[in-house]
Amino acid sequence: MSPILSARSLSKVYSTHSLVGRSAPKTVLRDVSLDIAAGESIALLGRSGSGKSTLGRLLLGFERPDGGSVAFDGHDLRGLSGEAYRHYRRSVQVVFQDSLGAVNPRHTVGRIIAEPLRHLTTLGADERDRRVRSLLMQVGLAPADARKLPTQMSGGQMQRVCIARAIAPSPRLLVLDEAVSNLDLMLQMQMIALLKELQSTLKMAVLFITHDLRLVRLFCSRVMVLAAGRIEEDEPVVRSLELRSVEGRLLQGAILPARPVHRPLEPV
Repeated sequence: MSPILSARSLSKVYSTHSLVGRSAPKTVLRDVSLDIAAGESIALLGRSGSGKSTLGRLLLGFERPDGGSVAFDGHDLRGLSGEAYRHYRRSVQVVFQDSLGAVNPRHTVGRIIAEPLRHLTTLGADERDRRVRSLLMQVGLAPADARKLPTQMSGGQMQRVCIARAIAPSPRLLVLDEAVSNLDLMLQMQMIALLKELQSTLKMAVLFITHDLRLVRLFCSRVMVLAAGRIEEDEPVVRSLELRSVEGRLLQGAILPARPVHRPLEPV
């Protein structure tokens, strides 16, 4: 079976322009290849500046690579148009880190969730309303929340709204770009439990972009470590996971213990 989404030899270079001229080009991704199969939960793990979000934008078709290609169901994204492109947009959805920044603050929660249903499906108004109510309950919110504005919801509730919007068109792949990083530990655990339940129910693949190995252990079956624009390691997530690359060991060593370790004070 072919992968849902695949990348081959991706590279991306940025340069900036200012009053003093153009900056030296900066290579953000170098020769990155990966496959995402149906039902997989893959973590893309790396520090800030490693190229994680850039890779996510290329996979989502928000930017074009300077080298290499991205394919959906074996078809290069650059060649998709019309209904083939709409099918790709329905099938691959994303949840970003900043839930409030990802929505129109003047729209109600119901309208926000219904947005992909209006543009990517043929559902009528009544069917969309029923779907929105069902989605709200699916992510642990109340149907009455559809009438609220984003400012009337908490940060954790708004992230649930963004998840509901993302799963509205029944995607085959959900990309989570640091989607729980802004939440406190308790809300992170709740959100991971929700995402695991949704993945199991909807049978969708998940690409979990993060810098936090703790969350990878809780949610993912496979982890890819990205450093300086290259994939340094690709490992299954097991109970005794020990990353082998230099970058992987640094990220593993950065995990804080769940509880502080008490050490007696040495005598002066």
